[in-house]
Amino acid sequence: MSPGIDLVSVGVAVAGALVLVTALLAVIRIVRGPSILDRLIATDVLISCLMLGLGIEMILDGHTRTIPLLVALAATALFGTIAVARYVTKQDRAERERLEREQAERNAAEAAADAAAADAATGTGERA
Repeated sequence: MSPGIDLVSVGVAVAGALVLVTALLAVIRIVRGPSILDRLIATDVLISCLMLGLGIEMILDGHTRTIPLLVALAATALFGTIAVARYVTKQDRAERERLEREQAERNAAEAAADAAAADAATGTGERA
């Protein structure tokens, strides 16, 4: 290698490029979705990319002043993920109960239709 380029600089450049590409792909996933869970995971990846970018900046400048910011970002990502997961779980439970009610109504309607058909076939049904 030439005397002006050291291994750390090359590593930081490669890491920065990879983090940038990953962040771009995460933004695309946030926009495209299709579900809230896809967007949640992409948001977590984007926050992780931001944290990695701050870590790379700490390596380049040789300081540790942004560690409290990294901890705050990690806590925000954790609590946000927990909140969305709880929200989705409640939605899934309500959706499941609604589907079960609809299925029970369909089953009751089919049973009534089958009983009416059986009555008509045997001639035991009421006649007007």
